Amino acid sequence: MSSDDSRGLDLGTLNLMLDALDEFTGGVLPQERRLELDREDVCPEEVVRAMCGDDLGVQLVFIPEEYGGMGGGAFDSYRVCERLARIDIGLATSVFATFLGCDPILFGGTAEQKEWWLGRIVKEGILLAYGATEPEAGSDLGALRTVAVPVETGGRTTGYRINGRKQWISNGSIADVCTVLASTPRGPSWFVVEKGTEGFSAAPPEDKHGIRLSNTAALYLDDVVVPAENLVGGEEGGGLVIAQRVFGYTRLMVAAFGLGGGWAALDRAIAYSADRVQAGGPLASKQGYTHKLIVPHAVRLEAARAFTEETALRIDAGEGAEGALNTEGAIAKYLASEAGNTAAEAAIQAHGGYGYTKPYVVEKIKRDVRITTIYEGTSEILEMTIARDRWQRHLKTRGAHYRDEAHALAALPGETGAPVAALALECLAAVMEACRTGRLTRNQHVLLRLGELIAAAEGAAALARRAAAAAAGEWPQKSDRRFAPGILATISRVAAREAAMKTAEEGLRWVAGALPAGQDGGLPAALRLDAVRAAQAGLLADMDLIADALYGRADN
Repeated sequence: MSSDDSRGLDLGTLNLMLDALDEFTGGVLPQERRLELDREDVCPEEVVRAMCGDDLGVQLVFIPEEYGGMGGGAFDSYRVCERLARIDIGLATSVFATFLGCDPILFGGTAEQKEWWLGRIVKEGILLAYGATEPEAGSDLGALRTVAVPVETGGRTTGYRINGRKQWISNGSIADVCTVLASTPRGPSWFVVEKGTEGFSAAPPEDKHGIRLSNTAALYLDDVVVPAENLVGGEEGGGLVIAQRVFGYTRLMVAAFGLGGGWAALDRAIAYSADRVQAGGPLASKQGYTHKLIVPHAVRLEAARAFTEETALRIDAGEGAEGALNTEGAIAKYLASEAGNTAAEAAIQAHGGYGYTKPYVVEKIKRDVRITTIYEGTSEILEMTIARDRWQRHLKTRGAHYRDEAHALAALPGETGAPVAALALECLAAVMEACRTGRLTRNQHVLLRLGELIAAAEGAAALARRAAAAAAGEWPQKSDRRFAPGILATISRVAAREAAMKTAEEGLRWVAGALPAGQDGGLPAALRLDAVRAAQAGLLADMDLIADALYGRADN
């Protein structure tokens, strides 16, 4: 195990699993079959069960070794989830649902509960579902209406009677077991409910826009009685704490879905444009095509990847205990899901009329990847989460947080784009200070736009660090290495320029837009706008280099 891998699979084992995923799904779910299932809106339950059973055992990656699993870390899980999403995000969602469903047990269960339920996942390949979301509560878990009333026998609690409804549950009507969040006298708590329990039923699967190879259904709990030993952790009231512990991790996996879907679509557009001849030459040779529909999306996906990988390494190093990296998980998901969604949209445009037809697949990928901006926290919820956390850091450090981050980043080699990414962080600090002095975060929209700017700047900073590590031969052993260090540095330079321009110009727009007419809060002088604009020099040449690398016209 290398120094950057404090936990998880060795590289050989990880690669074997990734290759096995490709081989297995390629055999049982070729492209035509996936398109057919999408058209018929059918989840291939038998394939999902085979993947989670002895045929493949993909769920073993997520289960600790002490319970019979492979003990994969967050980095391994991200790589597996991205590969699954490249194949089909609906299929990936069904597999991921079992991991998500066991999270309350894994992070909050008693030793006996972990041994029993995780053991069943390993030995029997049972499928799980995660029953948190409700029709009226949405992303607000604290507003749940499902209630669990203690059942008393002989003066002691022997069980719970659960009543309520859950909505948008992945694996809802195929799962063997569901972890259900419900209110108890001492607060929200998790319960394990098995399929077939009296009063526990599922609605017909939802007719969805995308991820039609996944099963999504509402769950009904009508006087469902479970034994007291099915209360996760054995004590009431820990439900929200358990849920918060894992957001940094689970959102990282959805970030991987965004990366997988985005690159799957973009790679199809690259292949199409290499062969498609228009106006005397292939589309791939036309700068107006590549620099609008291909290159910017590759850059944004790789910025999202850099932040995702950095966060996964930190989780594996133990920094994510008790939800300490929840904001980082939110940034990773926000960057990757938004980048994946826009990349898929661009891929449709890149195919012209063919992109609008089902046989070319990119319209399906677009419908599928769209969900990553919604489930496990909508992009708007994530903007709020990101902004609130980093706003508190700004206040507590008297504005020094991003200035200090910029100072450290500026020390990295200039060819990695680090000095320009540092400029983006400096601009972010100035924008946030203007918001503080003007008390502008009282406007919710300003706060959410800060969340967007924070994610962009931090993503560029992470990519600059990744490019610097790659140039020094120190990048993670298990990292995706599609791009050689030199091209990665070029990608980072483009990302840094975009982040600096976005943070400065958009920050100024919203500060000026929130202040009375004629006021700017002194922000233009603090932003170093001349430096931001000067940093754009060389942008087009760098985009040319990236296009050449993507199309194999130059060494990558």
